Amino acid sequence: MTTPHSVEPAAGAVSAPQKSLAKRRGQRHSRGAAYAMVAPAAILLLLFLVIPVLLAFGLSFTNARLISPNPPRFVGLDNFIRAFVNDPTFIRSLLNTFLFAVVVVPVQAGLGLVMAVLVNQKLKGTTFFRIVYFIPVVTSIVVVSILWRFMYQPDGIINSFIDTLTFGAWEGIAWLNNPSTALPAIIVLSIWQAVGFHMIIWLSGLQTIPEELYEAADMDGASPWEQFKNVTWPGLRPTMIFILVTITIAALGLFVQIDVMTQGGPVDSTTTLVYHAVRRGYREQQTGYGAAISLIFFVIVLAIAMIQRYLTRDKD
Repeated sequence: MTTPHSVEPAAGAVSAPQKSLAKRRGQRHSRGAAYAMVAPAAILLLLFLVIPVLLAFGLSFTNARLISPNPPRFVGLDNFIRAFVNDPTFIRSLLNTFLFAVVVVPVQAGLGLVMAVLVNQKLKGTTFFRIVYFIPVVTSIVVVSILWRFMYQPDGIINSFIDTLTFGAWEGIAWLNNPSTALPAIIVLSIWQAVGFHMIIWLSGLQTIPEELYEAADMDGASPWEQFKNVTWPGLRPTMIFILVTITIAALGLFVQIDVMTQGGPVDSTTTLVYHAVRRGYREQQTGYGAAISLIFFVIVLAIAMIQRYLTRDKD
């Protein structure tokens, strides 16, 4: 029996506590599904990134060798002191790495921008040139390095081409066997191989700029250079930051071209930090010292990336 003011719950109605319980169960189910989807990527990152980095950090303070009957022994900062004081090849590899990056970063970024502006024109045949410029990017860098190694030989196509242009006055040289030309030769190859990739990134940035801005600038009588300076370049700022960071990291990590074409020679004129670390750590089995060089490389890349980020930050 009910009072006059009491209201009986309708059939099938759900009380507030039941709704709260169902909501919590749904949230737990959603979190569980999210964790399950993230787990494979997290495990792979842990196995192939986090753990190797931690192992390299620990090994850099030991005298560990790849194959040795003796257990690793803690040596403190000896590996780092050896790198900067007792290893002239390390100093040379450091200079070569910075020289390579100083040349490649601005040239590759600037050339990629010029190519992107050209293929962004509404003309017939631009798609063909986009494909041609991008072909080296999708070609294996190992294959490209082998081909260019043959091209750089004294009787290769490059010397033959120059000889034809100079009507026989040019004497072919071994580009990769000369300490003064080996690194510049690899710089040319590296720019040629990767510039198409950054052209595509510049192109994607160009196509995000509203066409109305160019129409307004044209109505104001702005010249093509003024349109580029006041419309195109400001609109490409986020793209520019991304490209500078990616080119810098790739340039500092130069390895494949050196390993395939010169093996660090002649007389260490093309040795880089990454190649030197691999050579010491694996081929010479000095795992602890190779890990120390890798850690130095990591700190250098991190510092340069932070400096670039600071210099290119938005100044409001």
